Amino acid sequence: MSSVKSSNLGYPRIGEKREWKKALEQFWAGKLEKGIFLQEIEALRLAHLKKQRDAGIELIPVGDFSLYDHVLDTAVMFGLVPKRFEYNGGPVSLETYFDIARGTKGAVASTMTKWFNTNYHYIVPELEECTPALVENRPLQFYKEAKEKLNIEGKPVILGPVTFVKLSKGYKESEFKEVVEQFVPLYATILAELQAEGVEWVQIDEPILSTTLSKEDLALYTEVYQTLKEAAPNVKVILQTYFDSVDHYKEVVSLPVEGIGLDFVHDRGENLTALNKYGFPTDKVLAAGVIDGRNIWRENLDEQLLTLSEIEEAVSKDRLILQPSSSLLHVPVTVKNEETIDPVLKNALSFADEKLKEITLLTKAVQQGKESIEEINVSKQAIQALNGSSFRNHQDVQKELKQLHSYKAVRQVPFDVRQRVQQEAFQLPLLPTTTIGSFPQTKEVRKERLKWRKGELSDEAYEAYINEEIKKWIEIQEDIDLDVLVHGEFERTDMVEYFGEKLGGFQFTKFGWVQSYGSRCVKPPLIYGDVSYEQAMTIKETVYAQSLTNKPVKGMLTGPITILNWSFVRDDIPRYDVANQIALALRKEVEALESQGISMIQVDEPALREGLPLKRENWDSYLNAAVYAFKLATVSVQNETQIHTHMCYSEFEEIIDAIKALDADVISIETSKSHGELIYAFEKHTYNQGIGLGVYDIHSPRVPKLEELQRNIDRALQVLDPALFWINPDCGLKTRGISETVEALKVMVESAKQTRQNLLQNV
Repeated sequence: MSSVKSSNLGYPRIGEKREWKKALEQFWAGKLEKGIFLQEIEALRLAHLKKQRDAGIELIPVGDFSLYDHVLDTAVMFGLVPKRFEYNGGPVSLETYFDIARGTKGAVASTMTKWFNTNYHYIVPELEECTPALVENRPLQFYKEAKEKLNIEGKPVILGPVTFVKLSKGYKESEFKEVVEQFVPLYATILAELQAEGVEWVQIDEPILSTTLSKEDLALYTEVYQTLKEAAPNVKVILQTYFDSVDHYKEVVSLPVEGIGLDFVHDRGENLTALNKYGFPTDKVLAAGVIDGRNIWRENLDEQLLTLSEIEEAVSKDRLILQPSSSLLHVPVTVKNEETIDPVLKNALSFADEKLKEITLLTKAVQQGKESIEEINVSKQAIQALNGSSFRNHQDVQKELKQLHSYKAVRQVPFDVRQRVQQEAFQLPLLPTTTIGSFPQTKEVRKERLKWRKGELSDEAYEAYINEEIKKWIEIQEDIDLDVLVHGEFERTDMVEYFGEKLGGFQFTKFGWVQSYGSRCVKPPLIYGDVSYEQAMTIKETVYAQSLTNKPVKGMLTGPITILNWSFVRDDIPRYDVANQIALALRKEVEALESQGISMIQVDEPALREGLPLKRENWDSYLNAAVYAFKLATVSVQNETQIHTHMCYSEFEEIIDAIKALDADVISIETSKSHGELIYAFEKHTYNQGIGLGVYDIHSPRVPKLEELQRNIDRALQVLDPALFWINPDCGLKTRGISETVEALKVMVESAKQTRQNLLQNV
């Protein structure tokens, strides 16, 4: 390297207008022939590479693209296919690849869980009864494609062996080192083949290095990367970390690789402190993540240049690479198509394409001096304009926040007292059945909502249509004989977007999509200003639904921490101040529901766990803030009002104290997709409030069999009190079809009734 270089760690897969998603879903539906599908995907992949080259990025990632998930890609590259999918060796077919992710009629999909503390989901590799083998060199294929078709000398991206095994399941903790060692020769072959092809730089992602590690883990890293260096001595490996600082800085920067990638955005200043204290090896390059890869605000390039000037005291320009703090997978593609956003706000935004430009601007400024770069002043002025605008200064909200101490944050009486009062009020049977909230949003529902949004359908006609859907599904739920009903959420596009549209301080984009899991894309709102309660948000639909039945109907809200974690959050004030602003607004809605006779209110927090800092020593501050915000939103109700909540993919054992502290009357937690593993937590810990462990997986189109649900329920009742146990699916049913939803719920209710009868007979 003669001077500082620009790089990227990964680019969004979905396309500016979700072309990737549309192609996938057409292929799955049988509407797109396989060959045409692969051609369309290749064209999109090459367009992404060309865009990065045209932006001036010098080290362009290849192999970061995926048809579903990059962790799944790594698993199938090593032939790791669970036995239930009847794999016979060799390269994994496209059909089997998607079967692992989505399941089949005869085989459940592999577990899906959150990628560190993001809202991206990965498919958990299953290592039991599998012997890894390199069945295809995927990084090599993508490197050759970029070189042959675009003359791009790409930087292959590989998920590292230690992180890959850490994220996998199917082995004992004591076997970890042995399992990693099984993969090292395979990684060595990948690198050796890349070296033979003339590859110069390879990015090996090891985000586990940003978590709390043992000395044994660090020693293993040294062994692994020494072996890989010997296998391909001419390949320059950048060992990439992200999402936080590295605890053992001296050991990490001493690992036998040519480059170290560090996050200087989400490290809370710790990476920079360590760099200044201990210096940096003179035989390595530093890949400095100085542009936020996870948020959408324009960078103050002046401030980043100050950070870089500190970095340059330890690392010379010829050993410096500038890049985002993480893959740009976590942000939308481009701001350019957002034509309806206020210019003051739009000018302060930066999506993936704009972040590429910021990287190249910083690179140029380091090379030539910032005085030569006019855009630096433009960025500063755009940020100042937003900060000084009325958007970010709501006097009533700021006054409420200053008086936060005056708001009650505990229920009137303990749970055991509330439970008796609520049981008398609701008269629910043993093992009450319910759902998480949403019912199928059919093409017809989406079509009518789009017509309404376009002004082609009047407010009155749209409300009448929604009411018909609510009425239909109240009747369906009564026919199925569910005990606690929901209105179905047909008026809602997304569980966060819906509330953001009705709260002050939120902005929505037209094309600001990001991948959540598989082809499922979400459009996170932008919290750009003070969050204020502007109007009732759920009263009309919930009260109407309750008027149709004598059974209780739950009011459905999204909780403050989930709204926070599933939004792009302003970065000019403390994050927890924003959470409390949201909580105060939701508190008003909870009180409004109660005043209208809705006495079951579910405030969902599916994203609570994903916001956990990567390092355990930082958990308490986050969890305390999360619990406070939830209680701030929910505790002002009467004893008779039952507060529910729902969480996804929660490793319950790790945060059980915080979940208890929420003091919800009933909590539902995903467990079916983890094949009942969550239940083990209750063998070690006692949970004495209402709980529903999702008894079947809603992410797969298959209808569960009665005996499957019976096993899940019986297993849970070995460790949970039947008097506190609820039976429900593991998540909302929005993405499922009508017939499969009805049939699955019938099986669920039948299973509950059989178990209830057995329990009562044995009393």
